[in-house]
Amino acid sequence: MKILVTGCNGLLGNKLTERLKNHPYHQLINTSRGIDRYIRPGGYIYENLDITNKHEVEKVISKYKPEIIIHTAAMTNVDACEQDPEGCRRLNVDAVQYLTDECRAYDIHLVHISTDFIFDGTNGLLSEEAIPNPLSIYGKSKLDSEQIVISSGISASILRTILVYGYAPGLSRTNIVLWAKGALEKGQPIKVVNDQFRTPTLAEDLAEACLLAAEKKAKGIFHISGIDYMSIVEIVYAVADFWSLDASIVTPVDSVTLGQPANRPPRTGFIIEKARKVLGYNPHTFREGLAIVDRCLKIA
Repeated sequence: MKILVTGCNGLLGNKLTERLKNHPYHQLINTSRGIDRYIRPGGYIYENLDITNKHEVEKVISKYKPEIIIHTAAMTNVDACEQDPEGCRRLNVDAVQYLTDECRAYDIHLVHISTDFIFDGTNGLLSEEAIPNPLSIYGKSKLDSEQIVISSGISASILRTILVYGYAPGLSRTNIVLWAKGALEKGQPIKVVNDQFRTPTLAEDLAEACLLAAEKKAKGIFHISGIDYMSIVEIVYAVADFWSLDASIVTPVDSVTLGQPANRPPRTGFIIEKARKVLGYNPHTFREGLAIVDRCLKIA
């Protein structure tokens, strides 16, 4: 299949590139805004694409006419979205409308990445049937994007995920595991929330889910995450334990003490049985995920 990936310069895009470059059965078209930042380019086509520009989207999609689009690009900094709602809407909502229009025109299956932040987090572990109630502009934008995909009538997989972590060389953004490891290695005291619970997702697992959904052209909503239900501070303690770092510098705090611009849902772990059954999704444990991150760091 001919597969086009948006946001290929991000962590998930990087992991998809690792799996799809020089693939014997798939042709990869990578797209992102600006230059290609993959550390070992080759084995795929790269196109500079601003997905907030309708004409650019039309031009690139009509040029390649992929069978699959895996849409990973998004504005995911929750506080930045709160402070720039217009920019958030352009990237997280308007761009999805442009992509779904092209998917309809060329009969393309869309794999769309969404988030646990469409929920208010009052009900703990969540199935695909849980009722969304976003607490932030980011969460609202991603729910709106889901509704665009659903109402478009195109063939699509909506993959909701949670707190993605992992390592790829050259990335500008960090994630919970890399942040915690870096802070603990420096020995700098850190405050970490103890009242938010997640099922953190290894980037390699999410990439695998994207490919499973793409190859099956699976239709509907799927919850994709790890299997370990942990508080954020427990995640940091697990990082400290894995790399034998001093956790005494960690101070557990309530979310309200951090004064973050955007509200976060307190509890958003996922029930992933549908993904297991329909897609064949089988994620790593959190400790197994840390071992994979460690290997990636050592060969970087």
